[in-house]
Amino acid sequence: MSETQDAPSSAPAAAAEARPNAPMVVSGGSLAPTGQHGAPARGAGAPAPAPAAQPRRSIRRFILPIVLLAGLGYGGEAAYNWFVEGRFIVSTDDAYIGADTAIIAAKVAGHIATVAVADNAVVHAGDLLVKIDDGDYRLAVQSAKDKIDTQDATIARIGRQIDAQRAVVAQAESQAATARAQVEAAEADVQRAALEYERSQKLAQENFGSQQRLEQARADRDRTVATKAAAVAAVASAEAAVAGAKANLDVLSAQKVEAERARGELETALAKAERDLSFTTITAPFDGVVGNRAAELGEYVQPGTRLLALVPLASAYVDANFKETQLGSIKPGQKVDVAVDSLDGRIVQGSVVSLAPASGSQFSLLPPDNATGNFTKIVQRVPVRIALDPEALKSGQLRPGLSVVASVHTRDESEPRPTLLTLLGFGAQASQPKVNHD
Repeated sequence: MSETQDAPSSAPAAAAEARPNAPMVVSGGSLAPTGQHGAPARGAGAPAPAPAAQPRRSIRRFILPIVLLAGLGYGGEAAYNWFVEGRFIVSTDDAYIGADTAIIAAKVAGHIATVAVADNAVVHAGDLLVKIDDGDYRLAVQSAKDKIDTQDATIARIGRQIDAQRAVVAQAESQAATARAQVEAAEADVQRAALEYERSQKLAQENFGSQQRLEQARADRDRTVATKAAAVAAVASAEAAVAGAKANLDVLSAQKVEAERARGELETALAKAERDLSFTTITAPFDGVVGNRAAELGEYVQPGTRLLALVPLASAYVDANFKETQLGSIKPGQKVDVAVDSLDGRIVQGSVVSLAPASGSQFSLLPPDNATGNFTKIVQRVPVRIALDPEALKSGQLRPGLSVVASVHTRDESEPRPTLLTLLGFGAQASQPKVNHD
């Protein structure tokens, strides 16, 4: 049985052994010898052979050169860009957006009457933020005004007293003048009486005058002397009255100055009361966005109590912490490309404003001291302030605290841009102008 089954399969093998150089083709799952021209040998009842398919040309030999050329072109362009611009760029990802955030706090004590803003609200300079109950402060202002009015009345009263005292002084001076005139009149009477007495005395000695006449002349003399003494005393009294009146006038003048000074103090108290009243209305000092609001309606606040934070997004900036090995070529005014992570790496233009006066570690709470112990050198970083394009800040998408990548273009813009000629050493010759020697 097995020998019968193996007979058909051994026939092709025997034919192949009879023709060792003849090629074999597969026909119906078995090998069949071919003729001299590659056609299968025809046997009794064999089917007609199928025509041979033409081989397809492969496109791999075109893809590889194209890929190589594209890689060389990209690499060449990248190398050229690095030579022209890339080698002058200093970058760091240790950079963050910042802003001069203001913490708005209460200046006076009181209950919060109004909270006019919510978190993340956009406000403008002068907009109302928080209102503190101002009843007590209005009363303080009115009280200060009333005190000033009272002081004005006091000053007016003293002024009228000064006017009256000036009249008293004038009257005393007039009385003193009258007394001095009386002294002069008394002096004249004394001289006349003395002459009359001398004349009467001579006549009495020569028995030409009566004794009565002599005694009358003596009495007149004594009376005029006494009158003169009284007039002199009246002058002294009048002058003392003048001095007293002037002293009272000086006292009143000093009281008026004191009252005016007291009025000045009351005006200062009124200004303080009005200032305290103004502090009950808390407004935005600049344009910005409200954040971290802590003020609540009805809450009692003390001076210094934090109410909210105001972030000026329109004046945001970038603080980039460059390594000390990168600072040699960074100068104020250089252009900066700022890639913002929150904007999918979108580039925002900026410029270097200034460099910090010391590394960040010097401003830490405990600055490092490497004078003792083991030492490990660590590359320090120095903050560099970068100003952003105002147009980019108008959108309000650049928020303080966001991470950015800062790339500073350190190439000197006053020098010509590097080219391949400068790379090959012909830059100086190419940059020299042509001179016509004709």
